[in-house]
Amino acid sequence: MIIGDYKLYSIETSQFSLDGGAMFGIIPKTLWEIDTPSDDHNRINMVTRSLLLISKDRKIIIDTGNGDKWNEKFKSIYNINLENINLNLSLSKIGLCTDDITDVFCTHLHFDHAGGNTKYKDETIIPTFENANYWIHNDNWDLANSPSEKDRGSYLKENWSVLAENNMIKFVTGRDEFLPGVKIFISNGHTTGMMHPIITDNSKTLFYAADIFPMASHLPLNWVMAYDIDPVQTINEKKYLLSKIVDEDWIVFFEHDPIRQAAKVKFDGTQYNFCLLYTSDAADEGLGVDLGGRRI
Repeated sequence: MIIGDYKLYSIETSQFSLDGGAMFGIIPKTLWEIDTPSDDHNRINMVTRSLLLISKDRKIIIDTGNGDKWNEKFKSIYNINLENINLNLSLSKIGLCTDDITDVFCTHLHFDHAGGNTKYKDETIIPTFENANYWIHNDNWDLANSPSEKDRGSYLKENWSVLAENNMIKFVTGRDEFLPGVKIFISNGHTTGMMHPIITDNSKTLFYAADIFPMASHLPLNWVMAYDIDPVQTINEKKYLLSKIVDEDWIVFFEHDPIRQAAKVKFDGTQYNFCLLYTSDAADEGLGVDLGGRRI
């Protein structure tokens, strides 16, 4: 898919699982498990999916997934699997490596979005993308470095401390465009200062949902996560966004849905849901180049 000056690539960086109850908040399991079945530990299958934007001058990756710095205990808890799908493998399939990336767009610093920011070299943590600027919203940076008891387990300093030490972080303080051709929307219901890239031209617009719509199942307004710091604000943000997404025919890109990479959205007078799913013949390999669509 091409939008404006960018060719877009959907790449998956890990498979993992989180508790289904936490992912769907107040929604009863009898409803959410119809679309998203759970395992014996009540975990649902998910992926970390990044978006690559490639132009003449830049190679931008939006979010970096779980990364590979996990010990065996936490790999087991979160069911993290990097054997068949990982960052380096997915980049290599389009002829790139981490050194080629010029910009890392961090929607927010939760571990499943920023874990791939850094990696181990021997026993030392170093930047994964040594030639890149890392773009982080100042409000999310402040929360990540002074998290509440609720947030503490989601923000891990090993995913960004070395970046600050090497002056690789570029702080975003408002809503102005800071990368060419990429607008941003800021949401604060899931976490403070979560940035959503909007890639648009005269014919197409793609909205990177991050954790406001982590999966296609989260399109209905009250299907929000227990992880959110302000679920009511999330619902209000979803209501505003979904109206705009439908009216302006945007594509929504899902970061955690294991099957559905992106979708167009419809409103039936009562509820929002997807009407056009974007999949790829290469989806099982973690590589979606053209995001070909099929009607539902």
